[in-house]
Amino acid sequence: MATPAPATENPDHYRLPTDVKPTHYDVVIKTDLEASTFQGFVRASFDVVKETSSITLNTTALDLGKVTVHSDALKGHQTPTDQSFDKTQERASFQLESPLPAGSKGDIKIHFSGELTGSMLGYYKSSWEDDGKSKSYALTQFEPTAARRAFPCWDEPLLKATFGITMISRDGTTNLSNMPATSEELLGPNSDVSEDVRELTASFKPEEKWKITKFENTPPMSTYIVAVANGDFKFLETSVKMPLSGKTIPLRIYSQYSVFHYQKAFDLMLFCYSATPDVIHQAQFALDVKAAALPLYEKIFNVEYPLPKLDTLVAHDFDAGAMENWGLITGRTSVFLLDPERADQQSKKRVATVQSHEVAHMWFGNITTMEWWNYLYLNEGFATLMGEVIIPGLDAKLSSHPIEVDCPDANHINQIFDALSYSKAASVLRMLSNYVGEDRFLKGVSLYLKKKLFANSKTHDLWEGIGTATALNITELMENWITKIGFPYLTVTEEANGIRVRQNRFLEGGAAEPKDDETIWNIPLFILSAQDGGKFTADKTAILQERERVFPVDTSKPFKLNAGTVGVYRVLYTPERLVKIAEEAAKKDSVIGVNDRLGLVYDVLALSKAGLAPLSSALTVVDKLKDETEYLVWDGIGDSISGLVSIWWENPEVVDKLYAFRRSLFTPIVDRLGYEFNESDSRDVKLLRKLAITQAAGGKEPKVLDELKSRFDHFAKTGDDSKIPADLQQVIFSTAVKYGGEAEYNAILQAHDKPKTPMQKIAAMIAFGNAQDSALIKRTFDAISTKARDQDIMYYFAGLAANFKTRKLLFEYFQEHYAELSKRFEGNFTMQYLVRYSMDFLSTQKDLQSTEDFFKDKDTSKYNQSLNQTLDTIRAKIAYIDRSTKDLEEWLGGWERRQ
Repeated sequence: MATPAPATENPDHYRLPTDVKPTHYDVVIKTDLEASTFQGFVRASFDVVKETSSITLNTTALDLGKVTVHSDALKGHQTPTDQSFDKTQERASFQLESPLPAGSKGDIKIHFSGELTGSMLGYYKSSWEDDGKSKSYALTQFEPTAARRAFPCWDEPLLKATFGITMISRDGTTNLSNMPATSEELLGPNSDVSEDVRELTASFKPEEKWKITKFENTPPMSTYIVAVANGDFKFLETSVKMPLSGKTIPLRIYSQYSVFHYQKAFDLMLFCYSATPDVIHQAQFALDVKAAALPLYEKIFNVEYPLPKLDTLVAHDFDAGAMENWGLITGRTSVFLLDPERADQQSKKRVATVQSHEVAHMWFGNITTMEWWNYLYLNEGFATLMGEVIIPGLDAKLSSHPIEVDCPDANHINQIFDALSYSKAASVLRMLSNYVGEDRFLKGVSLYLKKKLFANSKTHDLWEGIGTATALNITELMENWITKIGFPYLTVTEEANGIRVRQNRFLEGGAAEPKDDETIWNIPLFILSAQDGGKFTADKTAILQERERVFPVDTSKPFKLNAGTVGVYRVLYTPERLVKIAEEAAKKDSVIGVNDRLGLVYDVLALSKAGLAPLSSALTVVDKLKDETEYLVWDGIGDSISGLVSIWWENPEVVDKLYAFRRSLFTPIVDRLGYEFNESDSRDVKLLRKLAITQAAGGKEPKVLDELKSRFDHFAKTGDDSKIPADLQQVIFSTAVKYGGEAEYNAILQAHDKPKTPMQKIAAMIAFGNAQDSALIKRTFDAISTKARDQDIMYYFAGLAANFKTRKLLFEYFQEHYAELSKRFEGNFTMQYLVRYSMDFLSTQKDLQSTEDFFKDKDTSKYNQSLNQTLDTIRAKIAYIDRSTKDLEEWLGGWERRQ
């Protein structure tokens, strides 16, 4: 398999020359939505750092026109004598007759043109159907390296500059960019514009009306957060008063999305959809979240938000979830739109966390930006910490990467936009915050931001800020967490004078070889223990900085490590201690809190998968928690049982017994909570009800399946979806397709084609994958090529990957259509997800060999990380099945006999 360039290569080979440094760009872009083209010119001012006879910058997928170079040290302009292109590194070099002297200033002006395609990269178009007519609008997605697809530029995060954007577009459309518009006027024969602009508009027909929009100059910023958009947008708006500056900041959210609703006709509820002019109301929740988050962040970070506005643009076609362009956040419909009367809890959570994540980037990433992509976590880790912290499983693989990952070649940057840069980084930062204290942590973050205002940063800068606020050597404490691969597990054994704690690297496939287990982490232990009088305290000072050490703990009383489950490590206890902790956790009003009970479940299942503990002990812990009442703990139990079913999916006898265990756990919750969602229910009750119904249905509980099918039948026959609560939409749709036939499939298809909300369409796409009939399965696979929008293909794959009947077919489909898929998603984030969805359910040596053989002659360099992680997952499953099947069968058999 082809692999990325090794980290030992000279990184300068992949970086632009440093002889000139850009200081300001004037960018003029004319957008023609009817012709699906754009053209314009860029005048980039620069400082000459050292004498040079050439200028090299980034460009790709553009046709370049006239180029001129000016220097304040030379008279007049010069036209390059030669130009060359490096397609691999996406660069253009312009040779000059007269060298530019060091210390001088200059500028280069380049005319360019390009096509507005549906690539979801650079400056692209998003299309939709309106009354049978295809319409489109244009927007940008530049992260990590696609600004060069919109205009020639120095497309590296370190090379910050200010930007002056001018847009030319058809009258009747709206132009958006990072900053507010300073002027907008119709273009006419007497308009006061430059010769270059006049040249761009020379082809305009007399009957056409075009306008020119000029925007304020930006602060210094990196190219990847520049943004423009043009289309027929509607918007909602509000404003907030900022706590530090006292300024009033206008907030808008723009959308071109059509939402559909039912109409009553002939006294029957029919599928009769019409576009509504007030659909923008579905963006209100996201706008409210933004309005709450922006002033809160300014207060917490103690750094003013520097821009005069903050917009959000909702897009039909978007490769990632959302993007933090400074002053103009962009993202897909499912992360910014929801119907407040029909939204499920998951949708609300997703909108809230994504909007909060992107607003946090206005500070982390935009005001202060990483020097290079190896420090990506400085952006994403903090933004995730502000939204949602999840300790990832990806880092338990040999093919993992450190949080701070060497990535010299910009062609491979997409691969590190994964859970390690987002969630593990956030988890490590959360652990540090808990160790030093949140107030001191945030004080250090504020110092870091202020020192690097409008500048670039690296890891040491952050540690310096937190170190100043805490008077601790944060670099020494955190270095291995950031620069080394993996995370540890702690083995706890009990001795007469306390507990002996030993650290080793955790790998999901089994114990690490010595060569893979050399790192010694500085591990805050957060020891929760019972004191005299029965009071529990958590010791935050205990830290393991060696391979192993004894800590004084009274082992005759209850204790537990990693109080609050904020440490990024697993804890392996003796089987006897594990049972005692589980029994303590199962008590009513237990001192072992919700996070600790959740962590206990995840730890024991992960440790059993790694062969460090028997699977039976993990199931015993789950069984002891069967009277649990908290949603989060049940969510962890549900994930764990679902994971076991998915691993042993080719062993029907084991699966059937796991289904029975699953039913015994979740059906009583369904009986207690029912199917109706009430306004008076707490969020956790709603989530627990949804979880229990979904898990019971997954375990084939007959009465639950009958109820779900009945509710769908009413919807299919009448068009009335009042019996389908938003929180149950996905499980009802999937159940209908799995246990139904063509009629149910077609009803889901109708909902897909005319969705009321973005989430309804997603639910339909995932549901298609549940079909059992071969003809319907074929329709689903055909839809991937003929019906699925590029941004949505992963939902089809996810549905098919969850269906035991279509898993192998999905792998075959991926292999057969590999050339088409790799071309379709060239340069996008999507390909790495398709690799994972298509094969990480495989669990036999034969399938592993088949997978490795398939990729032997493929260029996998742009998704090599995802592929290797997937192969590690398959290997771990093979080992888990070999090691634990007998133990699992014996435990399930014993459980059955006890019922």
